[in-house]
Amino acid sequence: MNKYSLQIALAYMSVVIGGGFASGNEVLQFFTGYGLAGIAGSVVAAVLFAFLGMQIARISSIMQAGSHKQVLYILFGEKAGFVVDVILSFFLYGVGVVMLAGAGSTLAQQFGLAPLVGSILMTVLVIGTLCLNVKGIINLISAVMPFLLVMVLAITIYSIYTSTGSQAELSAVSEDIPVITFLGAEVPNWALSGLLYASFNIAVGFPMLAVIGGLTKQPKAAALGGIGGGLGLGFLIIVLNIGLFANLDRLVGVEIPTLLLAQAIHPWLAVLMSLALICMIYSTAVGMFFAFGARFATPETGSFKVLSAIFAVIGLGLSQAGFTKLVGTVYPMLGVVGLVLIIAIAMSWIRTRNRSAEELAADPRVQQK
Repeated sequence: MNKYSLQIALAYMSVVIGGGFASGNEVLQFFTGYGLAGIAGSVVAAVLFAFLGMQIARISSIMQAGSHKQVLYILFGEKAGFVVDVILSFFLYGVGVVMLAGAGSTLAQQFGLAPLVGSILMTVLVIGTLCLNVKGIINLISAVMPFLLVMVLAITIYSIYTSTGSQAELSAVSEDIPVITFLGAEVPNWALSGLLYASFNIAVGFPMLAVIGGLTKQPKAAALGGIGGGLGLGFLIIVLNIGLFANLDRLVGVEIPTLLLAQAIHPWLAVLMSLALICMIYSTAVGMFFAFGARFATPETGSFKVLSAIFAVIGLGLSQAGFTKLVGTVYPMLGVVGLVLIIAIAMSWIRTRNRSAEELAADPRVQQK
């Protein structure tokens, strides 16, 4: 894995691992609520992340894509690609709003601040970052990943080893944990929940991954980066899921589970964890508002910066609906868009798996990007 692969892997992981994941709220609803079976669901998600990351980054690198729209047009055709792009863009905006709400919840739980204060601070950070160039944004997002990774792993693994609940007790508690809903009903099993989790998150990571893949002219390196990032995501999900299950008796009704686990170890660690959560929320919020703004204006232009600021301020107002409520509402709906993406990506892989990068690059559809 060369430096391009590593950058793609880290950026892929950073965009997907936002406040919902790092807070533990996402994993709790999608996996831990199914008890030990939820671990199998997280394995399903891991395999899908690796496959989808590989194919998206590879296609983007071959195309030298400068926007996720170009990849969508290859996957769906121009007319259907336009429709999917519009729908995806608005749901990604919803995820950006969720991240602003997550910032408010994190600072409220740890420091007792009003949720609006944390949301305002995150909005200012997002607007400031979107005034940078594309490579600067990618570098910032990639740079925070190692610190965040160490924090989450350390707290989760320690919490697993210090758990006092028996398996029977924890399994009983898991029955009281609300699982994710889809089209108004609870998702009935761990396998479907794992599929929906991957579909939601690939929809979240798709725009930035498509842009990052297009920055390298080495399709193989891009594909390896997608695989590495996907497997890294899967590993983190599995570890965090086990850690949450091992401490489930303490997490019922908690909005930010990982922050509570950190607080149980040491108050100062909780402070560090809250900062790590803010960084994770920041990385995803920037990715989402960047993708939405790029739908209406060319990145790095004055109009892009102005529109991004306007969209972020509107998102600040919408974020006051509450973090947990937004996670349970926006994520499953975006999962529908992600399922459509998964089907299209799988069909693309079936069509092109035996063709070389050179043959694909010569495809008229790619040349018309």
